[in-house]
Amino acid sequence: MKRFHFIGIGGIGMSAIARMFLLEGKIVTGSDLSKSIVISELEKLGAKISYTPQASNVLQDTELVIYTPAISENNPELVRAKELGIPVHSYPEMLGIITKEKYTIAVSGTHGKTTTTAMIAKILIDAGLDPTVIVGSLLSDQKSNFIAGKSKYFVVEACEYKRSFLNLHPNILVVTNIDDDHLDYYKDTADIQSAFRELASRLGAEDYLVCAPNDKNIASVVTNLSCKIHDYSLAYNSAEKPNIDEITLAGEHNKKNARAAFTVARIIGVSEEKIINSLNSFKGTWRRFEFKGKTALGATVYDDYAHHPTEVIATLAMTREMFPQKKITAIFQPHLYSRTKDHLEHFAEAFKDADNVFITPIYAAREVFDPSISSKIVAEKVLSKHKGNVKSYEKFEDIAKALSTAGENDVIVIMGAGDIGSVVDLLL
Repeated sequence: MKRFHFIGIGGIGMSAIARMFLLEGKIVTGSDLSKSIVISELEKLGAKISYTPQASNVLQDTELVIYTPAISENNPELVRAKELGIPVHSYPEMLGIITKEKYTIAVSGTHGKTTTTAMIAKILIDAGLDPTVIVGSLLSDQKSNFIAGKSKYFVVEACEYKRSFLNLHPNILVVTNIDDDHLDYYKDTADIQSAFRELASRLGAEDYLVCAPNDKNIASVVTNLSCKIHDYSLAYNSAEKPNIDEITLAGEHNKKNARAAFTVARIIGVSEEKIINSLNSFKGTWRRFEFKGKTALGATVYDDYAHHPTEVIATLAMTREMFPQKKITAIFQPHLYSRTKDHLEHFAEAFKDADNVFITPIYAAREVFDPSISSKIVAEKVLSKHKGNVKSYEKFEDIAKALSTAGENDVIVIMGAGDIGSVVDLLL
C-alpha cells in the first residue's frame, strides 16, 4: 500500500505509525483537532494534515484508514471511509499487524509504561541491538516517538484502554503495575485484571512475563501461566558489581521502572555493566518530569504527564526528594470528567508534597461536558486535606500571573495529560 489516512494523527501512538510510513516513502494524510509538536514534525516529513475533521479529507484513492480508539463511531471521516469501501483499522489493530513478524517486547501497566519502554529502548540501542521502537512520548536523545531499527526486536508501549493491547503478540511482556484507571470503560479492578490476565495467558512456554508477581493487584493475573515469569523486584543487586540501586534516577517509581528494564535486557542477554551504564545516562522523555527552564526571577519549571492520583503522588514525592528545602507549586489539570469523579477522594490526598496547588479547568478530551464535577470542586476537596494554598483558576494566563513573583526558592511542577503544557510558555 502507498496511501494512508490517519484519523487523530496527533495521538502519540498514531503519529509513530504515521512517521514510520513517511520514512518508508508512503503518502500520508490525516486529521486532528489542533496543532502540536508531534504534528509539526509529521508535516516536516511530508504529511498533509487537516484541522477540521470532515468527510472530504478521505480521498477516494486512499488505500487504508487508521483511526484512534478515542474517536466515535459516527466520525465523518470514518463513516466516509466505510462508504467508499476503504479498509479501516484502529491504531491497536495496526500495531498488532506491524508487531506480528517481530520479536516483540511489550510494556504494559497503569503507570510507568512510557519511561520503562524508553529505558528498554535506550539499553538495546546502546548495546547495538538496533530495535524498532514505538513509545508514548518523545525520546530525549532522538526527539522522536518512533525509531526505525533493522533488527528483529520491536519495543512497544502497550495500552490497556479498551483492551487495546490484546492486538499485540508479545514475546516478552512487562506489567509495571495494575491500578484503577479508565473506569469509563472498565467496571472495576477485577475487570482491569481480567484484561491483563487475557494478555498474559497468550504467552507461550518460550515467552517471558516481567512483573512483580507478589503485588496484590498482579498475583491473580500470573497464576497458572505457561510462560517464564521474572520478578523485576529481584533485579540484579550486588556489592561487587554495578548496583542498580545506585543509578542516577530520582524517585522510587523510576527505580522500579529501571528494575523492569534491567530484567528485560538481561533476558535478551545484555551485560549488567552495559545496562547500568545505559540507565545512568538516561535523560527521561518528553513530559515525564521534563526540565523546561527557569523563569525570569529564577523559579525552576518542570512539565509532567501525571494525570492519575498515583502518578501525582509519585511525581511530587520525587520533587520533594530532589528539592527538600524549596517551595513547590503544583499546577494540575484534571483529565476527563469521569476519571476526576472516580478518583476525587484519592486526588484530595495526592498533593501533600506541594506547598501550593493550582487546579485548572478539567480537560474533557473525548467526553461531553459534565456539570457535576469541576476544577472548583477538586480544589475544595484538596483543600479539605491540605494545609497549604489551594486554588482553582479558569485561565492559564491567570496562573502565570499568580506565579510572576516566584523566584529561586520556587519549583513549579506542571501536571496533566491535556493541553496544560502550554503553561510552560507563559511562565518562561
